[in-house]
Amino acid sequence: MSTTRRTTLAALAALPLAAALASPAAAGTAPGRRTLFIAGDSTAAQKYADAKPETGWGTALPFFLADRIEVANHAVNGRSSKSFIDEGRLDTILAAIRPGDFLLVQFAHNDEKSADPTRYTEPWSTYQQYLKRYLDGARAKGARPVLATSVERRKFDASGTALPTHGDYPAAMRALAKEEGVALLDVEALSLALWQELGAEQTKVYFNWTATEQDNTHFNPPGAIAVARLAARELLRARVLPAHDVRRLGDEIDELAQVWQSRLTWLPGTTPA
Repeated sequence: MSTTRRTTLAALAALPLAAALASPAAAGTAPGRRTLFIAGDSTAAQKYADAKPETGWGTALPFFLADRIEVANHAVNGRSSKSFIDEGRLDTILAAIRPGDFLLVQFAHNDEKSADPTRYTEPWSTYQQYLKRYLDGARAKGARPVLATSVERRKFDASGTALPTHGDYPAAMRALAKEEGVALLDVEALSLALWQELGAEQTKVYFNWTATEQDNTHFNPPGAIAVARLAARELLRARVLPAHDVRRLGDEIDELAQVWQSRLTWLPGTTPA
């Protein structure tokens, strides 16, 4: 597939979410409005009807942001920091991003797949090199890059301790953020602490556990909301967004039920490869 075709397909894939969550004003054109672009994998991505109730945390992030902050969720199932670029998806974002916008980058789940050369990156070399391309691309457009360590999977040992699953990737991202002077959302550490607080049984309520599937990587709506809340808190803590651009951080999941039941959507059709 040519780079041009990949770029076009990537742009089309992001359109349904933009239509569902954005205002009629074009991103970056209305006074006071800014767009937060998400580059990431399936844990953040908008989902199709065949995946319901699986929900990416990027879909829930707008619940915690002021209406003037639009979210353009370009995260796609199965992508790594490398394959996202190779498919032209970063190019699609950089063609749309404007000065004052944000590019939030979360990868590691698929960078870890050493058996797949189209996706694998090594934490302390190629992973950091690919991440730097996102940072440089955003800066060149006058936008602000933001790194987010990957949300943790649901994994517990026999004693009930929540275990990290991403190896050196979070540490490599933290080191790059420090070196580059980029804001870091430490979603990995915060989600691991949250899973520990909830415990092995209660975390099932947050992950995509159904009668036919026990998925310890992806979320249902409450889980997506919980992780989006962590990301929003980090956006505030890291001074990426001011307090007046963040909302509902103290709301309980059930208090948000009316919001997500009316606004969370699944795209028609089936999940593409």
